[in-house]
Amino acid sequence: MIEEGKPLFVQIAEHIEDSIVDGSLTEQAQAPSTNELAAFYRINPATAAKGVAMLADKGVLHKRRGIGMFVAEGARDLLLGERRSAFADRFVAPLLAEARRIGLDAEDLAALIRERSTQSTTGRES
Repeated sequence: MIEEGKPLFVQIAEHIEDSIVDGSLTEQAQAPSTNELAAFYRINPATAAKGVAMLADKGVLHKRRGIGMFVAEGARDLLLGERRSAFADRFVAPLLAEARRIGLDAEDLAALIRERSTQSTTGRES
């Protein structure tokens, strides 16, 4: 899971976020402890704690004193909103800009997306 060039604590936070988004870590469920994360990834517990703290600062996790960290109510919706916004910035905005450059309007673009979506579900890629 370790990626070169990305801080380990960020990777830890992203892994926990992925688990929340895909539903394997549900709201109000206990998050892995920093010691569990450190042992699993073979990293310093302080590094794991930094990733967990990042999520707590963001409102994704909250601490229950003496028990541990838990997924906050609304965390999944918060993360999905962030990811949708990032998706729009990274993919949709450039797509729309290129569509304008080549003379496609919104209806043309929607038709292309529907066509490609249908092809991918039937196994016919072009």
